[in-house]
Amino acid sequence: MKKSKLHLLSILILCAIISCKEIPNSGSYDHIKSITSEIDDDKLVNIEKIENEWLTHGGNYQENRYSSLHQINKSTIDSLGLVWSINLGTSRGLEATPLVVDGIMYLTGTWSMVYAIDIRKGEVIWTFDPEVPREYGEKGCCGVVNRGVALYKGKVYLGAFDGRLIAIDAVTGKKEWEVLTVDQNKGYTITGAPRIVKGNVIIGNGGAEYGVRGYITAYDAISGEQQWRFYTVPDNPGNGFESEAMKKAAETWTGEWWKFGGGGTAWDAIVFDPELNQLYIGTGNGSPWNREIRSPGGGDNLYLSSIVSLNPDNGEMIWYYQTTPGESWDYTATQPIILADLEIDNRQRKVLMQAPKNGFFYVIDRTNGDFISGEPFVYTNWAKEIDYQTGRPIESPFARYKDVNAQIAPHPIGGHNWHPMAYNKSTGLVYIPAREGSSWYGQEESFNFEDDGRSWNTGKGWAEDKPSVQDSLIPKTIGKLIAWDPIKQEEVWSVVHQSSYNAGVLTSEDLVFQGTGEGDFVVYDSKTGEKLWDFPLQTGIVAPPITYMVDGLQYVTLVAGWGGGLATWVKYVDQINPGGIYTFAIGGKKSPPTFPKKEPSELINLDLTATQEQIDKGQRLFRRYCSHCHGDGVIPNLSYSRPEIFESFPQIVGDGIFLGNGMPKFNDRLSEQDIDNIKNFIISNAKQQRTKLIGEE
Repeated sequence: MKKSKLHLLSILILCAIISCKEIPNSGSYDHIKSITSEIDDDKLVNIEKIENEWLTHGGNYQENRYSSLHQINKSTIDSLGLVWSINLGTSRGLEATPLVVDGIMYLTGTWSMVYAIDIRKGEVIWTFDPEVPREYGEKGCCGVVNRGVALYKGKVYLGAFDGRLIAIDAVTGKKEWEVLTVDQNKGYTITGAPRIVKGNVIIGNGGAEYGVRGYITAYDAISGEQQWRFYTVPDNPGNGFESEAMKKAAETWTGEWWKFGGGGTAWDAIVFDPELNQLYIGTGNGSPWNREIRSPGGGDNLYLSSIVSLNPDNGEMIWYYQTTPGESWDYTATQPIILADLEIDNRQRKVLMQAPKNGFFYVIDRTNGDFISGEPFVYTNWAKEIDYQTGRPIESPFARYKDVNAQIAPHPIGGHNWHPMAYNKSTGLVYIPAREGSSWYGQEESFNFEDDGRSWNTGKGWAEDKPSVQDSLIPKTIGKLIAWDPIKQEEVWSVVHQSSYNAGVLTSEDLVFQGTGEGDFVVYDSKTGEKLWDFPLQTGIVAPPITYMVDGLQYVTLVAGWGGGLATWVKYVDQINPGGIYTFAIGGKKSPPTFPKKEPSELINLDLTATQEQIDKGQRLFRRYCSHCHGDGVIPNLSYSRPEIFESFPQIVGDGIFLGNGMPKFNDRLSEQDIDNIKNFIISNAKQQRTKLIGEE
């Protein structure tokens, strides 16, 4: 496109931006009621024909996050700019995919807050607070995050962090009904987005690290009445079985696994094929992770780490495919599932595609669950390859870490986690927000199961009397954006990121959109991976972008804000600015956000008088009760705390004086000496980090 034409287009679009704000009906009661009431089953099934809106979590029932809109393209990308932004005032994780209908946006933030926004004005219409009790935050493995809502017949549906499913009036933001979907005495949480399938709201849950039994439930979208429930792992056989699927599954377990919960929580992937009338869910890891503890006689432990097809009318299982039999590494199969029709070996196949944590990219026949292909998309050593005759992994000798301490790849965070991938119908490529990495696995010498729903129970430890197996081929821990050919099962191009924790993706015909852990929003050429455009948002981005059109203008929106398992790496501790919502269009002229300059954080440097035994005890307690938030988690690294924090340490940890901020109290579980040991471990760890940094200088 010539520069003069491009300039004219920019002027016309900028005029459209200005005129959008002059529509008096936008955001009114009648407007919102009309547009949200029209979202029904027929509209959701035919959403790809609508193009202009983003009405369901993955963009459509295929969940491919592909848009045919092309106003923003390679020729116009230089004129893409910020139209408006809204600061949500939180430095905790923002992971939501927004939904959009005719210029009205719905999305979630921390503590399951819901926001309705008028896109034309860039203003919040209403906010809904489900009032999640702050002490419930300790049950979350990876922050008090939420990945989005569902829309149907004038209602917004929220899966709240504390396990409630809530229907909200889309116009007023008032609660219409709620139903408790979990036993709140156990470690259940909800962070995933609900889906609407044939008049029902489908919702799963999380909490496998806390000793729970996974399941997924369908509720009538109008009344909230439960329609069916599918458990992902069996209960005590002495209590009978809920279904034939559970009876079959029990044959693959040994011991008394039900005392540990079993796991298998379905906390993210939920995809519906209306043509086949099949609902596909991804199930999670074992509880505890280590099969030697939960199922000491071995076994596949169905239906852990599996893709399961259900009849959406009654919840009965149709077929399953297990990606990681006998799961022992936190290799969930809850990662996003994409439906597509591919020509493979001169034959048209209806497939589903998934890149789960275990590092293999799978193409499965979605009609019957037959394995088609599976190849590693990141460095993987727990399994050598997939046996194409059986569809089962061929494990490495050290993979089960029964007699060794082994360095195993991928890391428990996974070769790919919840961050959505996208499938481009034009290029035929899948774009995966991936990571390379590894972790040490060993037998926990004194596994102590506590069925309190308030502490981690992984069974992964370090056996002092076992030899170590270290893999010299494991690459440096990095994040990557990978363009993957699902037919040839090979990488076409990739981009290496500084952080290993980056955002989900969106794709259009010639573009790929992704945010980075360093805080940049970037657009790439979909065929080559060439960077075409970027915009600094100055806080880590993990949520995926969406695109839509309002009044003839194409927008791109994403939320920025650190969240998830690697949010406070020491390297990025000073980059956690408040998160917010950012909306872009051709002709946008707003400047990047500005935040007060922070003084560089310094490692705490306090005198230490504790014995090594006390420090070691503190380390074990820290790993059990603190590390999932304060280690690699979403709360600032305690090694960088201010001295006064340690002066009030017993009151903070024991008495809960920061309970309102989500910091639980532990005086019912930890003695004064325990709390002191944890404090001393943190101080000791900071000294070690300081020594290491001085050595590196």
